Amino acid sequence: MAEFVIVTGLSGAGRSQAAATLEDLGWFVVDNLPTTLIVSVADLALAPGSTRDRVALVVGRDTEQLEELSSAVGALTHRGVLVRTVFLDASDEVLVRRFEGTRRRHPLGREKVLEAVALERERLGAIREAADVVIDTSDLNVHQLRSRLIDLFHRDSADSMHISVVSFGFKYGLPPDVDNVFDVRFLPNPHWVADLRDLTGRDRAVRDYVLAQEGSHGFLDKAGDLLAFLLPSYEKEGKTYMSVAVGCTGGKHRSVVIAEELAGAIRTLGFDVAVFHRDVER
Repeated sequence: MAEFVIVTGLSGAGRSQAAATLEDLGWFVVDNLPTTLIVSVADLALAPGSTRDRVALVVGRDTEQLEELSSAVGALTHRGVLVRTVFLDASDEVLVRRFEGTRRRHPLGREKVLEAVALERERLGAIREAADVVIDTSDLNVHQLRSRLIDLFHRDSADSMHISVVSFGFKYGLPPDVDNVFDVRFLPNPHWVADLRDLTGRDRAVRDYVLAQEGSHGFLDKAGDLLAFLLPSYEKEGKTYMSVAVGCTGGKHRSVVIAEELAGAIRTLGFDVAVFHRDVER
């Protein structure tokens, strides 16, 4: 089965970086494609003798063209093509800072960048809601975005539903692009243990401390049972991506340990899992 990914999202959120990463992964990438040509490009890729089995289409520079996107996706699905849509997002503040930092003109050409961002966000609202996966790049540098995309679109990623487990700190805000959230602030905080404060959940000493606390294994057992019930149900309904977030106060100790443990439990269920620690270096 041919595999297509459509990359869209807000200007300044990382579409160009996404295109470069997918190209590095071996995808045939068409950047700045008018949505009216999506089906035509797909027909060329599906023609007898074509060697293009993984095609990435980057769309969205002209937001007025995106009205045809849903019908184009439907047409590709009708042709037996696996189609996934990725929406790249970022906060207004970050997008304005990126445009002002590069001195680039926003594609919508408004006098104030913030006005252009607001208009584009309004136009793309329905597309964001329908996307298979939303990646918020507000707190990601280009290397972290590349890593997230590699986790999602490496060669074996289409074999089953792909799961992302993200650790984070509540003090820095809830990740906006996740499906399920677990709060592990009920566990004692290693921050208040002098020997552990400057370490992270990646260090053995912190891991041992967190897992030795009363309630940690009980939580992992119950969360594992919940995910064992949910994941096959999501997959049965055709969901191709699902994200789980684990939060503690600062995103450095408890959430990192528990996220790694949950990822391990999910792997035993036979799912492809990527782990991302958003705030561990803060």
